This record gives sequence, C-alpha cells and structure tokens, in this order.
Amino acid sequence: MRIVQLANLYSPVSGGLRTAVDMLGAGYAAAGHQRALVVPGRAHTRTEDDRGLLITVPGASVAPGYRFVLDPRPVLRVLARLRPDVVEVSDKASLTVAARWARRRGIRTVLFSHERLDAILAPHTPGWLPLEPVTDRWNRRLAAAFDAIVTTSAFAAAEFARVGAPRLHRVPLGVDLATFRPAGTGGDDRLRLVHLGRLSREKRPELALATVRELRRRGVPVHLDVVGSGPLYPALRSLAAHEALPVRFHGHVHGRGDVAALLAAADVALATCPVESFGLAVLEALACGTPVVAADRGAAHELLAPDAGIAAPPTPTRFADAVQHLCRLPRSRRRGAARARAGHYPWAATTARMLEILEGP
Repeated sequence: MRIVQLANLYSPVSGGLRTAVDMLGAGYAAAGHQRALVVPGRAHTRTEDDRGLLITVPGASVAPGYRFVLDPRPVLRVLARLRPDVVEVSDKASLTVAARWARRRGIRTVLFSHERLDAILAPHTPGWLPLEPVTDRWNRRLAAAFDAIVTTSAFAAAEFARVGAPRLHRVPLGVDLATFRPAGTGGDDRLRLVHLGRLSREKRPELALATVRELRRRGVPVHLDVVGSGPLYPALRSLAAHEALPVRFHGHVHGRGDVAALLAAADVALATCPVESFGLAVLEALACGTPVVAADRGAAHELLAPDAGIAAPPTPTRFADAVQHLCRLPRSRRRGAARARAGHYPWAATTARMLEILEGP
C-alpha cells in the first residue's frame, strides 16, 4: 500500500503531532508499506531514508519554528506524482482539500484529528461568540469529505459524535517504552515536579507555577522543571524570577532521551491543559514511572489509573492537594502503577489499528 501522510505545523518543536506522524510513518514502513510525508518548509525539498520519503512544500512562517501551507496547490501536485493508495491528513484547514482531490480519483482518505476545534479556539475568541455552531458546521464538512475520521480519545471524538459523523474511529496514541522508562533519581530531598508541553495560553502552563507557589506556602520544599517553549515562555520566566520560584526552564529539548531523563527524575508530572485532545506527554511521564496530576477536563485524565495519577480541577489548591496525595503513596507503588499503565499503549498497537483503517472496509 502506498501511504501519503500530509501534515501542517509539523516542525522540530511541534511536540505530539510530530511524534505521532513520525511513529506511525515508521510503523507503516516497517510493515512493508511505501510511505511518504509531505509537510510545509522553506522551499521544495525531497529526501529519503528507511522510513520513506520526506517532501517539503513552501509554507508560511506563522510562529517561531512553525510553518503552514496556505496554498495547497503544490501539495496536490506532489500527490499527483506520488499516486497514493490512501492519504492520511493531519490537518483540519488548508490540507483538507486533498480529500476532494482524492475522491475524484477513487483514492481513500483518512483525517487524523489531533485537536478539538471548539476547545482550541475558545481561549482565542470572544466569550460571546457561539463556537459550537461554527465548529459543528466545519466538522460536518470534514465528516462528509473524508472516508474515515480518527480521534485519539473520548474527549476528542465528542465534537464529531455531536454532528453524527459516520465512520468515526478512536485510536489512542502510543509511547516508546524503550526510550521512556524508569530511571534512578538523585538524593535531592525536594519534591521534584515536571511540566512538559507547549507554553501557550490554551495549555495553562501558569498553573504549574501556581502549584509550586501553593506548595511552598504549605512549607513543602519543591522544584519544578519546565520542558518546552512557546509564546508564554518569556512571561513565565519573568514571573518565576520576580517571585523567586524554584523553577528551571529548559526550553525545547531536542533529544527524546534527554526529555525522558527529566521526566524520570521527577516525583510527579503536572498536566495542566484542560483541552488536551490526548496527552502524549502524560503517557511519556507514566512510561518513565512518574505519576501524573492532570486536569479533570479534556482528555489527559483518560490515561490515568489508580495510584498512577489523579485528575483534579485545574486550580493551584486542588493540584497541590493531588501532588501531596500521590507523594504519600509508597514510591515503588506509584512508580510501578505508572509504568504498568503506560504498558497498555505500545506504538505497535496504534500502528496496527491505523493500518486497518487506512486499508478500509
């Protein structure tokens, strides 16, 4: 099967989307399929390795490290040359025109939904604007255009279920259990917290700093590692410095092994985003044996299990309560539960399910 993946906003700093696209693509290639990935870049490029082709088409810079295809015509020309059997689209905007192009040629298309539109747009739109009618209208168009739609969680699936989308599938992402694994920690007596994710408004990263502030108020010696970058990075650094909070900002960490080491060294990971469509960072923390406090809304809390984490209302007091509750559990019990929970999500299972969907009925 010749599989072409299309993705917008795919870059070295794009976190979960890039990981998902790369891991699935590697899985498709390992299963013997021909795989090509088309993403925005500065200009047209074409490279090839054991995972298949990587093709870039011109894309506008929309944020530091991020590019977006505004004109999809070069993508359609690439598709014509590649002659795919199936097209997997990781975008709900400009690249969705590929569905119409493919349908005219009898080529199967699958939309991989990496975000829930109403949840992502809400922090960036006026409160008086009714988002559901707008996003429902767009999602109906998507459901009609694609042969199948894939979501990763119950929360993410809800926006398509709401409009009665047929051929809706739920496929959880996976985690690299070899890279993300438990490791020994140092002799630091402080409570070590970690926050991994993009520092943007919808992710609520300021809640991690507020949780540190609340724990210190309670007399708990604590340290927070913040892994990731984004538009709120300067403001959060200034806030931490102004209040002398024990926080270290690592920025974007390129090496997956280095990210795993930071996660494994923590006592608890904080997943503050209330609109997460899956929570890959949560799964990576669990694989490292680190339990998680996650917002009790969105999808991240769907990954938790007894002793492996707690879903809490996204407030400093409730997050601090949950952190202290987890840390009262025996260390071996909470770390063992976390690793065991992650073991239910191997990438091989995700890839196998996606191949069934790509091949069609």
